[in-house]
Amino acid sequence: MRGEPWRSEAPSTGIVLAAGSAGLHSLGAGAARLTSPAALLAMAALMLLASPAHTLDQVSAHEPPSRKTAMDPEGLTIRPSSYGPKETMDRLAASLVDKGLAILARIDHAAAAANAGLELQPTEVLIFGNARAGTPLMNAAQTIGIDLPLKVLVWQDHKGDTWLAYNDPNWLAKRHGATLGTDRVLASMTERLSAVADEATSLSTKLPEAVK
Repeated sequence: MRGEPWRSEAPSTGIVLAAGSAGLHSLGAGAARLTSPAALLAMAALMLLASPAHTLDQVSAHEPPSRKTAMDPEGLTIRPSSYGPKETMDRLAASLVDKGLAILARIDHAAAAANAGLELQPTEVLIFGNARAGTPLMNAAQTIGIDLPLKVLVWQDHKGDTWLAYNDPNWLAKRHGATLGTDRVLASMTERLSAVADEATSLSTKLPEAVK
């Protein structure tokens, strides 16, 4: 509340405390007698009450976001890359071609942003697929077609770190109720995605000579 400063006397100490717009102050020479546990607790409580309410809000607002909120949306598999964003995406495309998957589109969001006079950290999406894998899933639940063909996102954050992410096929199947009779297809898709992600991001995984 604004107006007269709030005042209180700490029990058994004779110290008068005042909380105004400038914070909490001790009044009088009795401050030297603040030694008992009860008096210390009273002082702590009064200081908390006297703190401006917006101070706690400011602290909470500047807490760093958790990894779950910032980096791990539900159903998304995310991994760091040892390469820059362009090289990561180039390696991903080469690995997909090597495994017989068709690349349908490569979308450069940062380039599109630049054309519109806007700025965006490097962000690209690769869309690819294989009818032999996608068709059984759509036969099980045609709504999964909204999430097919599969996509991989590669981006560089403001710290300069590069990341690769894709939707977990099993999560997509559960989302659309396409799990009946699709176990083998889902297992194959999951294995292939993991393999190409490894080849795109890991220093220890080498691309086949033919696609370098």
